[in-house]
Amino acid sequence: MENNLMENNLTTNNATAAATTVAGDFSASKYNTLPGQERYVAPLDDTPLQEVDSVDESAPATSMWADAWRSLRRNPLFIVSAVLIIAIIFVALFPSVLTKHNPNYCVLEHSLEPASAAHPFGFDMQGCDIYARVVYGTRTSLSVGLLATALVVLVGSLIGALAGFFGGWIDAILSRITDIFLALPMLLGAIVVLQMFRTSKSIWKIVFVMVLFGWVGVARIARSAVMESKNLEFNTASTALGSTPMRNLFQHIIPNSLAPIIVVGTTSLGSYIVLEATLSFLGIGLPTTTVSWGVDISTARNVLTTNPEVLFYPSIALAITVLAFIMMGDAVKDALDPKSRKA
Repeated sequence: MENNLMENNLTTNNATAAATTVAGDFSASKYNTLPGQERYVAPLDDTPLQEVDSVDESAPATSMWADAWRSLRRNPLFIVSAVLIIAIIFVALFPSVLTKHNPNYCVLEHSLEPASAAHPFGFDMQGCDIYARVVYGTRTSLSVGLLATALVVLVGSLIGALAGFFGGWIDAILSRITDIFLALPMLLGAIVVLQMFRTSKSIWKIVFVMVLFGWVGVARIARSAVMESKNLEFNTASTALGSTPMRNLFQHIIPNSLAPIIVVGTTSLGSYIVLEATLSFLGIGLPTTTVSWGVDISTARNVLTTNPEVLFYPSIALAITVLAFIMMGDAVKDALDPKSRKA
């Protein structure tokens, strides 16, 4: 009897060893022999683990701004607009390099004279050199646009950041004020306000009107961006380390909310240049003695049918400038907003 049991165990062991040997050919071994519950595990010796680096230390550090700059450099729209804007800024800063004529020196004897080698754009109705006025007018139009954009972004960002960060009754009051100004058309509001300063026109009054009615769009964008950023982990960690709310707002939250604000500011700059030209064209903007594209377009409409070139040159300069900033705004938007990037 004992001999039979030993023979059976020996036979079973030999069969198990044989099965394991056969299964080893398929790189797997069988365990848990209950019917329907068989599972196979690959032997460790047959599948050695490879070393895997959890962090690629050789990869360069990156950030949102670095990714945006990398995207901008590859965008033809940005390159074209940047070249145009650099050229426009150069003309505004150094107009005397491009022309030696005084834009305010006008001789009625030269009124509406055609173009010549010395005066490539000819003369306007007052006998002023059109080329000189177009060149020097760049400074005025660009200055108004840049000043208005900078102040609009500053005021709108501050109001929107305060509303989004503190919430509660502060958000309610500032949001209602924003809604009131948002309901007022900018051009109509500018006309009404400038009528009160009709006898004393200046660049600063134009800029004031633009800021008065233009900050609401930036405020709404800033409020949304700040409300999103204040709930992120870096703000919670900074508060836990003892940072004050105002310090968090100005050192952490606002810098991390700048991307959409920059996009709005870039795209709005061209609109403010057009608004200045429109107000000057209507006669309530800059004084007629100011060298500006809007003023020149306003005076050129009187001879539009007989001498259309007088209107053509300042209009083309205005259109190119506005187009350059609109293109720049679109390129910046695509770079800072990954969702809007084209596939």
